[in-house]
Amino acid sequence: MNRLSIALLCTLSLILLPGMAAAQDAFGDTANPDIALPGLSQYAPADAASTDAALGRTVRMQALLTENGDPLEHGLTWRIFHPVPGPDGKLPLLATATGGTAEFEFEPGDYFIHVAFGRAGVTKKLTIPRDGPLETQRLVLEAGGLVLNAVSGIDMRIPPKQLRFNIFKAEEGLDGEQQLVLKDVEANTIVRLNAGTYHIVSEYGGVNAVIRSDIRVEAGKLTEAVIQHRAAQLTLKLVAEAGGEAIADTAWSILSSGGDTVSESVGAFPTIILAEGDYTAIARNKTRVFQREFTVVAGRNSDVEVLLQ
Repeated sequence: MNRLSIALLCTLSLILLPGMAAAQDAFGDTANPDIALPGLSQYAPADAASTDAALGRTVRMQALLTENGDPLEHGLTWRIFHPVPGPDGKLPLLATATGGTAEFEFEPGDYFIHVAFGRAGVTKKLTIPRDGPLETQRLVLEAGGLVLNAVSGIDMRIPPKQLRFNIFKAEEGLDGEQQLVLKDVEANTIVRLNAGTYHIVSEYGGVNAVIRSDIRVEAGKLTEAVIQHRAAQLTLKLVAEAGGEAIADTAWSILSSGGDTVSESVGAFPTIILAEGDYTAIARNKTRVFQREFTVVAGRNSDVEVLLQ
């Protein structure tokens, strides 16, 4: 079975964890999502296809992570297309298969083969002659795996439920925008991708703690990248005295150092995650308004108490 190693990264916003090497199982066995096929028009949905192509000559197909790797044993989705678009302008989907190595039967003619491994995929044109030998089709994915996580400050691990990652292609498209590859990826999730550089947007909480990083995914390697946030979690309290009990029915506004409102909430002790910096907390209780300036230090979770005076 193909052995995978850890790719080391060097970017300012990343901390990399060593010691994670595994075989194909390291890439997980999650369901394959719908994929835009490179160079092909839209295809018919899989449920409209027959599971068996027209009877004829049998062709064996294998997919590899790298040119010198071993055939993948699971996690693949194979699709066979007719090369001539149908009346709807789509390439007719003739057959599908999932798992590892697959075999299809073809009548002589031309076809397109596409194999997907998570978000990684490759397309190949196949010509079936009427006679003569038929070689095993080996499709090289040039794919790897990516696992994302994050810390706050130097080494404070962020709970996975407070993190979300968006993965974009690093290069800009014709419209000048980066193409979204996968949205709202959870921490510790293995994502299968074609080799290349990706732009990662990491969101900690739902306010302003956002970090952007470029990460390189290498073929045949599983990369675990830990992004370093400069933020902290705070609990807001309106109290009569320091350390006192929080007063209910309080409306909160958090202002940046420039006076912009970055968050609003209502409650006795709401929790908020803010990027490192200076802020002003404004507490409104009934007809009274109180405020306090405070500073957020990366990785230092704390309470922000506003006094009734």
